[in-house]
Amino acid sequence: MLTRIIKFSIKNKFLIFFYILVLIAFGIFSLTRINIGAVPDITNNQVQIITTSRNLSTQEMEQFITLPIELEMSNLPGVEEIRSISKFGLSVVTVVFSDQMGTYLPRQLIAEKIGSAQENIPEGFGVPEMGPISTGLGEIYQYILDVEPGYTDKYSATDLRTIQDWIVKRQLSGIPGVVEVNTWGGSLKQYEVAISTEKLLAMNITVREVIEALESNNSVSGGGYIEKVNQAYFVRGEGLVSSLQDIEDIVIKNTNNTPVYIKNVADVGFGSAPRFGAITGNGEGEKVLGQVMMLKHANSKKVIEAVKARVAEISGSLPEGVYINPFLERSELINKTTLTVTENLLLGCLIVVFVVVLLLGNFRSGLIVASVIPLSLLFAIGMMYLFKIDANLMSLGAIDFGIIIDGAVIIIEYIAFHITRDKVKLAGLDPSGIKEFKNEMASKGTAKMMNSAVFGQLIILMVFIPVLALSGVEGKMFRPMALTFSFALIGAIILCFTYIPVMASIYLKPVKASRSKLSDSIFRNIQAVYNPLISWALDRKVWVLSIAALLMAVTLFVFTRMGGEFVPTLDEGDFVIQPVLKTGTSLSKTIETTTRIEQILLSQFSEVDQVVTRIGAAEVPTDPMSMEETDVIITLKPKKEWVNAKSKDELADHFKEALQVIPGMEVEFTQPIEMRFNELITGVRADIAIKIYGEDLSILRHKADEVRNVIEGIEGAADITVEKVEGLPQMNVAYNRSKIARYGLNIRDLNNLI
Repeated sequence: MLTRIIKFSIKNKFLIFFYILVLIAFGIFSLTRINIGAVPDITNNQVQIITTSRNLSTQEMEQFITLPIELEMSNLPGVEEIRSISKFGLSVVTVVFSDQMGTYLPRQLIAEKIGSAQENIPEGFGVPEMGPISTGLGEIYQYILDVEPGYTDKYSATDLRTIQDWIVKRQLSGIPGVVEVNTWGGSLKQYEVAISTEKLLAMNITVREVIEALESNNSVSGGGYIEKVNQAYFVRGEGLVSSLQDIEDIVIKNTNNTPVYIKNVADVGFGSAPRFGAITGNGEGEKVLGQVMMLKHANSKKVIEAVKARVAEISGSLPEGVYINPFLERSELINKTTLTVTENLLLGCLIVVFVVVLLLGNFRSGLIVASVIPLSLLFAIGMMYLFKIDANLMSLGAIDFGIIIDGAVIIIEYIAFHITRDKVKLAGLDPSGIKEFKNEMASKGTAKMMNSAVFGQLIILMVFIPVLALSGVEGKMFRPMALTFSFALIGAIILCFTYIPVMASIYLKPVKASRSKLSDSIFRNIQAVYNPLISWALDRKVWVLSIAALLMAVTLFVFTRMGGEFVPTLDEGDFVIQPVLKTGTSLSKTIETTTRIEQILLSQFSEVDQVVTRIGAAEVPTDPMSMEETDVIITLKPKKEWVNAKSKDELADHFKEALQVIPGMEVEFTQPIEMRFNELITGVRADIAIKIYGEDLSILRHKADEVRNVIEGIEGAADITVEKVEGLPQMNVAYNRSKIARYGLNIRDLNNLI
């Protein structure tokens, strides 16, 4: 079959060249359409179910919300894992499905089960909602709303939050590929009615009456339409409050024809909703953060470009003195990674071309072989586009051009040798005879050497079969690499029995025998050393085998003593410090502490560009944290501007030393993407986590401390912390039911007062 394909290719050269042009065109087209990223997305197929209830304790969130949701989700098909986090006012249940379930079927199944779970959740305790369709690589663009010098007193945290919600967020939300624009920090503007209990008692009014009056006097309605003089008039009732004055003039009740207004028993003004999170930035105090989240499987590079273009448009509509300050965007990492891959591919290609031309000793042969490299790469990119494989450091970085052109080198060298050997015969032929002779030589040479070339490359392909069988995180990390390399190798094999014989029959010419080739000199020198060496080895077989066995034993011994890791850590160029504060630390104290951290880092280290701290939970709490939990994100300047350190590890040590002036605080170091991956895959942010299960939190805490004490003695272990599961300060109101009965009260009304 291969012989027929080779003969067909040589007879139909125009068709082969057309095929090559189609390959080039499709490869370039795929290159412009393929998803480009920094690293493979190893996030498992998961859906987050988020429930917020601002007034429930951790225990109540777990009992009344988390548990019913977990029970409902446990019966869904394809579920591999269910884990949850319950905090004060927040429940996040993560349901992990098998990858075969796809993206949208699990969400459809969960949407059906959420309704059933809602029936088991007490009224008013919260409504479960699914998190955005995103992954660990979804946080592609983060910015803070900043204020220029001279305008700091003009805009409060409430003003910045309003600008974010009503100007910035709305315009960013319509971008293709953006699934969520999350808001973090600031103060959500509200109308606030501050009730005076003394005035309520004086006028014999209850809090419930005030609440009912507010609810009953803020609504709209429709009254259909009225026909009058051939005209239809649509009736509307406009009862929404639009100012503080409207609220103040709401009537609570009428006593002896005298109305009692809200303003008679309360002060009405602007306030803010209770906060469970905040943002500080660059040691300047509170800011407002926007987090653009990308749709799962979207093209990150194109989405980021669209976001940056929209940000440039939005900047012109912002109030004077306010600007968007992007501090963490994925484009820089993608560009660096893409540049690294491009440089490596280009450098590898040039080295292979140089070596091939040098050793073949025939410029034409070298160019024909070298042309297989870009063609096979374009073939691989086209297949990546068809099979929806992202182009990133892992998928493209493992391509070995030397292996890819191995078959082409064998075939071209054989054909070139025989053409040169029969140059006397060629000299006596007319042009048509020369053409026929070259065609026959290319056909026979390719057919003869193709078996050896294909067999060797098939062995290489078989090596990747175990890699292709990987699943889970390992599969998502290494299968794209194996597939891409296999695509390139398959493309090279196809080119070997179509493109190579055609090019050989057209462009190869006999080499003059008088011309001394550098490759001949190189091989003569190699043979001068190798021939006596192999003779010596054959005469001393026992010694050679003994030395080989000894080296093998030494290698195995050294290998068992070497450290190992799943994959090398990608240097993202930024830091994340996670300060561990005392459980129950207030939001204001956390803000004060993080602002001090930012000031220390910016004042003592010229390597630091910006420092932004995320505190607590965002509006969409996909990253659930308590008010004492923080992420201090540090963006660094280029390494050429570094002064205090030569590496990130050394800089981290300096950071840790500088932050020791803050008492009672432990710090952990990680990177933004690494932290997000760890959290989504395992539920914790660290590289290694040990989970202890049980019923008694006190015993669990004690055992966790014991584990930490053991791990601290292990060489290489650093930033060891124990997750805090107890110790949150609470003020409990215990009702006396006998007194409640005596005064004719009920617990629901008392809870509403609280």
